Amino acid sequence: MNYSLQTNNLLDIKSDCICLPIFNKKDDIQHEVSALCKLGLKVDEACDNALTHAISRYDISSEAGKAFMLTVDNQNFSRILFVGFGDAKNVNTDTLKKAIKALKSQILDTNIKSLCIALDEVSTEIGVTQIIQESMVTIESSRYSFDQFKTKKTIANPLSEIIFHSDDSQQALGNTAILQTQAQVKGINKAKDLGNLPGNVCTPTYLAEQAQLLAVNSENISVKILEESDMQALNMGAFLSVSKGSTEPGKLIILEYKGGEKDEAPHVLVGKGITFDTGGISLKPGASMDEMKYDMCGAASVLGTMTAIAELQPKLNVVSIIASAENMPAGNASKPGDIVTSAAGITIEILNTDAEGRLVLCDALTYAEQYKPASVVDIATLTGACIVALGHCTSAVMGNDDTVINELLDAGKQANDKAWQLPIWDDYQSQIDSPFADIQNIGGKGAGSITAACFLSRFTKDFPWAHLDVAGTAWVSGGKDKGATGRPVPLLLTYLLNKVAS
Repeated sequence: MNYSLQTNNLLDIKSDCICLPIFNKKDDIQHEVSALCKLGLKVDEACDNALTHAISRYDISSEAGKAFMLTVDNQNFSRILFVGFGDAKNVNTDTLKKAIKALKSQILDTNIKSLCIALDEVSTEIGVTQIIQESMVTIESSRYSFDQFKTKKTIANPLSEIIFHSDDSQQALGNTAILQTQAQVKGINKAKDLGNLPGNVCTPTYLAEQAQLLAVNSENISVKILEESDMQALNMGAFLSVSKGSTEPGKLIILEYKGGEKDEAPHVLVGKGITFDTGGISLKPGASMDEMKYDMCGAASVLGTMTAIAELQPKLNVVSIIASAENMPAGNASKPGDIVTSAAGITIEILNTDAEGRLVLCDALTYAEQYKPASVVDIATLTGACIVALGHCTSAVMGNDDTVINELLDAGKQANDKAWQLPIWDDYQSQIDSPFADIQNIGGKGAGSITAACFLSRFTKDFPWAHLDVAGTAWVSGGKDKGATGRPVPLLLTYLLNKVAS
């Protein structure tokens, strides 16, 4: 898809279709009617009032999320797409999301090849950056397909060009937004592809190969792969307790991006990469177990974010650590009641082998200490309890540093990839105390997402840290829309880019 921003007269822009906003207003007898913005009135005048005539004749709705396509007679464009925004005084990000979703539904059902989006008069509260980001992410998401294992491939939509209209004052912001969102979309699609791959393809070795490929094709990125023998030498007994039950060897994958000053402390991302999770000896129910290929979506989001970072080359240092293993039942697999020693020297009683993500992550977090990080964020499809708490709309965030937590929450709002903070107060810590070891890997029936974060917090005392539980947001379960979402790549990328801007 070719994206561009133009600031010249809207009527001089050549495209198959112009997208214009319409709003609610009161007529002379206080009935609600649909109305054009100032740009729309100029287009209407050039089309001999065909727009206002159509709005009246067809009773075109200006309700947020409604859309209507009109054919017009003009040399530079042949169609107008009206998108409703409701009351002009109450336009917000949710309104914009509904409008762009309606735009997408209309456009992708046509043979339109080029589209001009002229929504710059929507609201003073919504800038060109938000319009561009929401439009590009929504449209590209609808165009995404995962068909590499199908003999019949998806037929591509003919839409190949999108032009954003804006005034001169927004040109620099708009061009930056296009570049950043293109990189973000590339990262999202990378995370989706990795998540959607079957477990017999996307193994820890495959993830390591993808990291190596990214490093080879990118400036300022280096890669290091720790094998199980290396982890044995580092006393990573928690990680190895998970990987030892599988014939697929575990990998600790480290990517280092150096875009900042040499002595600048890096921001570290740590991704859970369980490429398939049977639950181990604590075997999961068979129904929907196929979706446990998505238990590596934390790692996928880290690789997706690094893909975007490689595109944008921001001036900061980033280290990504991916803890990747397969969790399988076997004669040598960990058993409930086993006690292992982590790289930090903390002993862990394994009461449930299906609480394996925290076991690989704790050793990865200990490994992160050597970088003397400015911040550490781990990302994991860690607990089903997170879905009970927040559903599938919102990721959970917890941590030991309010600044990092608030930056993640703000980035989520900016990127429309929302998160919500849960507490990890000391009141919860006693739930992971073990009578036989320093800690145990589950905390009982209540507050499962919180006690999982409490477990990780025991390994993060020496640096600013936050934990993102994306069990409810990283993939869509079942049905025709089943698949990886690419979240939280938008949140993570925005969080890191905000570090450059601050």
